[in-house]
Amino acid sequence: MTEDYAEDMVSTGELELEDRSALRRVAGLSTELTDITEVEYRQLRLERVVLVGVWTEGSATEAEASLTELARLAETAGSDVLDGMVQRRERPDPATYVGSGKVEELRQTVIATGADTVICDGELSPGQLRQLEERLKVKVIDRTALILDIFAQHARSKEGKAQVELAQLQYLLPRLRGWGESLSRQAGGRAGGGNGGVGLRGPGETKLETDRRRIRAKVAKLRRQIAAMSDVRDTKRGRRLANEVPSVAIAGYTNAGKSSLLNAVTGAGVLVEDALFATLDATTRRSQTPDGRTYTLTDTVGFVRHLPHQLVEAFRSTLDEVADADLLLHVVDGADPNPEWQVNAVHEVLGEISERNGATMPPEVLVVNKIDAADELQLARLRHLLPGAVFVSAHSGEGLDELRDRLAELLPRPSTEVDVLVPYGRGELVARVHREGEVLAERHTEHGTQLHARVNGDLAGALGQFTSNGAPV
Repeated sequence: MTEDYAEDMVSTGELELEDRSALRRVAGLSTELTDITEVEYRQLRLERVVLVGVWTEGSATEAEASLTELARLAETAGSDVLDGMVQRRERPDPATYVGSGKVEELRQTVIATGADTVICDGELSPGQLRQLEERLKVKVIDRTALILDIFAQHARSKEGKAQVELAQLQYLLPRLRGWGESLSRQAGGRAGGGNGGVGLRGPGETKLETDRRRIRAKVAKLRRQIAAMSDVRDTKRGRRLANEVPSVAIAGYTNAGKSSLLNAVTGAGVLVEDALFATLDATTRRSQTPDGRTYTLTDTVGFVRHLPHQLVEAFRSTLDEVADADLLLHVVDGADPNPEWQVNAVHEVLGEISERNGATMPPEVLVVNKIDAADELQLARLRHLLPGAVFVSAHSGEGLDELRDRLAELLPRPSTEVDVLVPYGRGELVARVHREGEVLAERHTEHGTQLHARVNGDLAGALGQFTSNGAPV
């Protein structure tokens, strides 16, 4: 029995014997080509990776599902997944994540598979990262770095790119490492007088310190840029609020079909791709309820289990769309093997946003999407698990009418009721009532359009100049 095994038994004595295996091989994770004819149809893979996770709680099925999701993330980033392993421990090893005695087994797997990268299913400390790379002799990254890399690949807008770069720099700053002579460039100015004199003195700070200073300056600049961009977003949002146009935010797990749902409801035509984090930039479109009321529908960035806190911070202005909405559509992938885990992960992030804003989340409507790809047994289980959810298929259109009716039922209605006769010369006001309000009754008379409607305060003020007989007040 190795020394670290003995230590493991002391700390995890309550674990069942069969769970305390060193490394569990997780089957079915390999994404290597099975037929050479597939080459021309596959994207170029730049890295060959081995996955490793630490199973600290829950069942073996949950641990393997987490690693399977990590494999999908790695594939999205452009990697070939060669192997995957899970170690049962009470907690990750503080020095090497998987336990010092197991690193050698992982090293042998890396050699046998020809991998050039190891991805850990958790966030590594700078010390863990350094020790694993030194012992495995290949690049090591963690789940956070992997997700940041995917975001960097998918960012398209100026705001999205700035948000991702900010998150990457915040992650990188505590993990900077100096190598070789870059750590010895000390003693600048008069401090170097006794150490070689002019021409041999250092610049006054190490290369590491220079990099840190530049990163901090860049972070400050990015924060200013994002704040300026969020001011524009706030202005647009403020204009909608001034007009009292109800807003609906679409949130949910990554690849749950949020963008497809936006397209199906509004005809927006935004990018739809079967990939994790295909949408990073918020998209807002107008739509109407079946009874003619206008509202906005906003597609937001997808969530994932253990979403890096750097991303939640960087995408604050985008995620605030969720907190400020009148209604939240929480989209769930009905074809996923474990949709309830997705629901819990989204609620965890939403709770973090709510806590940061000091506000309560808007009313939530669960929307189970992709029912055309789910079997009847799975759907029956979800109907029992998620009572009150709306079941739809953005692809086939099934259930969308029920969703539109639910939106009409839950969206706030205009608060002021008016009964006015608008002269025919003021047709723009009648158009606004139809666009922004709720027409209860309409009749065309000799002198103008008789309207009985519910409208917002701003429009009620504009209509206040007319009485029910059409004469100006």
